[in-house]
Amino acid sequence: MSTDVRSFEERSVDEREIVAAVDEADGTARFVVADIAREEAWLSAPESDACSLDEWR
Repeated sequence: MSTDVRSFEERSVDEREIVAAVDEADGTARFVVADIAREEAWLSAPESDACSLDEWR
């Protein structure tokens, strides 16, 4: 079953563009993951708590 929810911009939920970055907030490096195709679709964690790519494999 496919989910296809449309917003006022008529973008499909299936249209995703996920990016990741390390950013600094309040003097602390944070790992941020975001779906830049959607508003408010992001999460962050202190960089020290994030897994390395090798740990994800």
